[in-house]
Amino acid sequence: MRKAITKVGAAFGTAALVASAGLALSQATSNAEPASHQVRYSVTSTAPTGLDLYYLYAQPADKAAYNKDPNAFLRREEVNLEPGVPWVFETTLADPQWAIVTVSGAAHAMTGAPNPHCEIYVDGQLAIQQDGETGAACQLSRW
Repeated sequence: MRKAITKVGAAFGTAALVASAGLALSQATSNAEPASHQVRYSVTSTAPTGLDLYYLYAQPADKAAYNKDPNAFLRREEVNLEPGVPWVFETTLADPQWAIVTVSGAAHAMTGAPNPHCEIYVDGQLAIQQDGETGAACQLSRW
């Protein structure tokens, strides 16, 4: 009888050890940082032109944080593009649904409409692309 109790006790001890190891592992996993995503914005134009760009370079904690101070998360740049030479910016976002890039320019008598094209890639995969005559906006779902 004593032999049977010892075996049962050993079995319960092993089960408790496995359960505690599983619990420790699940807590370590839940405390891990959220996965980050590589986001790449790309803008091109069919004509040599100056363009105004707005894009999210840092992710806010939530929409309220963004609304309180959008300039803490957005950048504005004036760029001169030549056909076939893209403007590219890369950032890391925990939630790529915050990604946005907008581009605008004016048509000029000598060069015509700039016909901007924007793209957003997430982890190397094209997520969205847009074209326009004088402007384009690429944005994912948080907007």
